[in-house]
Amino acid sequence: MGSGSERREAERWTCISGCGSCCRLDPQQRPEALAALREDQQRLYLSMVGGDGWCIHFNSGGCRCRIYDDRPEFCRVSALVGLFGCEGEDGDALAIACCKQQIRSEHGGRGRVMRRFLRAIRRAR
Repeated sequence: MGSGSERREAERWTCISGCGSCCRLDPQQRPEALAALREDQQRLYLSMVGGDGWCIHFNSGGCRCRIYDDRPEFCRVSALVGLFGCEGEDGDALAIACCKQQIRSEHGGRGRVMRRFLRAIRRAR
């Protein structure tokens, strides 16, 4: 069985459709993401949080973003990992870890969405 570092090398971050875990914007659950944003971005982020903690632009029926093509910069994973000073393989590792945490929180660690995500990041090599 391979080590953890070998496993990380074999994984590359990719988004999967029908997940939406990152659209859970509740600031109580994601204080580190909010803290990484500039003041103007924080205001926009908070204005997007609905009463249930989900983004107001998230279509829960279809599990997709209604403004995907025009979504804010902080909703783009490549920009988000950059806010934490990560790029390349480090950025992939951070994005994968964040997605796993969010998916586990929203869909469960052994659910269908997690299994789809794990298959996708292994295939994206």
